[in-house]
Amino acid sequence: MKIEIHHYVDLSKDDFHDLIALRIAVFVVEQNCPYIELDGKDKQAYHLVVKTEENKIVGTLRILSPGAVYPEASIGRVASHPDYRDKKIGHLMMDHAMKFIKTEMGNPNIRISAQSHLCNYYAKYGFVKTGKEYLEDGIPHSEMLFLNGNNKLDDSPSSGRC
Repeated sequence: MKIEIHHYVDLSKDDFHDLIALRIAVFVVEQNCPYIELDGKDKQAYHLVVKTEENKIVGTLRILSPGAVYPEASIGRVASHPDYRDKKIGHLMMDHAMKFIKTEMGNPNIRISAQSHLCNYYAKYGFVKTGKEYLEDGIPHSEMLFLNGNNKLDDSPSSGRC
């Protein structure tokens, strides 16, 4: 498997099509959650894709720079193909995304909107719940922060979708 990170303007049309198809398959079809997938934020984002040797996209996430959505950087739309989940590509993607944010964006804090059942997963990467829980498209979510390895939180987290 290979990992690539490209800004939207540098993605091929085929790669953008295939990563959107994967996100729709996971979030809309598998999770039975109809929502507007194309929210305009992809054009501002860096897109991480995991490809097989045959160039099939089997994992993706998007990274937004500080100020695009939150004062912090953000990671969102983390999706992996069901047939490849036993390969732990979610961990591979998070490791690469965290390193990319640190080296390419100056090590800012990171905010995520995590499906609540995945909070323990993101805690392994140093994310801490802010206490803000909400329904997003009918699915319980928790706001989480990574503060450069420091898990102390400020008293006024911002809100929104990543």
